Amino acid sequence: MPPTPDDPETATPVDTVAPLVRGLLVTRLLTDAGGTLSPSELQRASGLARSTVDRVVATLARMGYLRVDRREVSLAPRLLELGNAYLAALGLPDRLGVMVLRLAEELDESVSLAVGDGDGVRFIQHATRRRAVSLTFGIGDLLPAERTAAGAVVATGWTESDWDRWRSRRAADPDDQGFPAVSPRQGPIPDFPVQVEMAAERGWALDDQFIERGLVALAVPVRRPDGTVACVASVSSHTSRHSAESLRERLLSCLRTSVAAMENELASNLPIADPGDLAVGLAEWTGESKQELGREFIESLARGLTVLTVFGADRPKLGLSAVANATGLARATARRALITLVHLGYVRAEEGLFRPTPRVLGLGFPVLAATTLARIATPHLEALAAQVRDSSSLAVAADDDRDIQYVARAATRRIMDIEITLGTRFPAYATGMGRVLLASLPPAELRRRLDRVQPRELTPHTITSRVGLVDALDRVRRDGYAVVDEELEIGVRSIAVPVRDRAGAVVAAVNVAMHSERRTMADCVAEVLPQLRAAAAAIEADLHVTQRFASVPKV
Repeated sequence: MPPTPDDPETATPVDTVAPLVRGLLVTRLLTDAGGTLSPSELQRASGLARSTVDRVVATLARMGYLRVDRREVSLAPRLLELGNAYLAALGLPDRLGVMVLRLAEELDESVSLAVGDGDGVRFIQHATRRRAVSLTFGIGDLLPAERTAAGAVVATGWTESDWDRWRSRRAADPDDQGFPAVSPRQGPIPDFPVQVEMAAERGWALDDQFIERGLVALAVPVRRPDGTVACVASVSSHTSRHSAESLRERLLSCLRTSVAAMENELASNLPIADPGDLAVGLAEWTGESKQELGREFIESLARGLTVLTVFGADRPKLGLSAVANATGLARATARRALITLVHLGYVRAEEGLFRPTPRVLGLGFPVLAATTLARIATPHLEALAAQVRDSSSLAVAADDDRDIQYVARAATRRIMDIEITLGTRFPAYATGMGRVLLASLPPAELRRRLDRVQPRELTPHTITSRVGLVDALDRVRRDGYAVVDEELEIGVRSIAVPVRDRAGAVVAAVNVAMHSERRTMADCVAEVLPQLRAAAAAIEADLHVTQRFASVPKV
């Protein structure tokens, strides 16, 4: 692993920003704990004073990186922008991701890309085949090098200091307690230096249940034009499908062919875009937050973290002046932040330029990149329900294309409330969320859907004619929202808007439902619609940052 302030051989630089160190520690502890801890648990785990923990949490919550609710502190999707910046700067998922997906389909096995991180490996890309027996790791997970096929390949390029660090870690942590993504060692594994020598000689490596009983993997290096290893491509399977040896015999040739195509892609010259003027006014925002929150907002922590967000596809490496310009920070402030990030292993300095390291993925990525649309939406639905004092829900199209299915919901406590449980299905034609989803379809697909439906009169107000339904969908398409009044059930009125993914496609709908005596139709539009749209926009913002490098299932 990269050096930390606890390493005895690593002296803390004089200009280190202590609040930034503490903020990164809190974020990493939350990640290792699965995403959620109470403030008291954070205090015990970090060793910080409770007042310090509270100020760090308040600052990170202000940035949108944490969420505080019901005496719990949780990672929030916006934190992914740190890991996204690293992956964009690395460039490999963007350039090789399609090939990884194609290979997984061809082999019908899970395929991953990984890079070295200290004496471990981190995954940067996954294409997973979901089965009854499926063992996978998420983007950002850190695994001990000696227990992975990818680690043996990465270690072929280790220096003697790398090996010294590995030996020290093995002696200090023989059971791999420092790697939350893996289970403790279940027995001896083959001699790792020998495995590395074999990988260097053969050009491939095998993992025969070193990480987990039943998991086998085959790894091959993906090299840059200069011969150095850019990443490692791995195919993983279960022993119910392959032994380690059969995995090599049957899939090595195909894996090598795909790796050769990846290397050709890396050898191609892409036009380098000019990042131009990167200034985004982040320093001004932190100043305003400090004025508003006072001492509860730690400005140096917020400013330090903004440094990690300025890297990207057009700026994989930046000098000090460029970082200061991009953040709007004073040069001295940017310098201290970079010194701290380098010391902690989140940034590497090379000939006057700085670039983020894989360790940035350890800041929330393994937890947040594995989320679902329903989990992303839930806190926003709860906030909306509290604002309007009526229930709010998220629904997606059901598998049969005729119904909608509720996948997230925030209910309110009222004498007269609308009882709907997750998984409930209703006819799309008679609901606001269903009409939002139908109105988003291309004309040919909409005609196909309507041809398969025979609308029933659920109430005297239900629109059942084809002409009437098409007219209603035209209004939804024009207005951007749907209001349905007692068509599903007498006494129930709802208003719904779409939720769009990163590509702009409608993937879900969100609504507010109420008893018809609570508000008139005009009140729904005037009072509820603005807040409903704001909630949908917040869901979309979290969804888009999550989808940058991860696949987000609906449930």
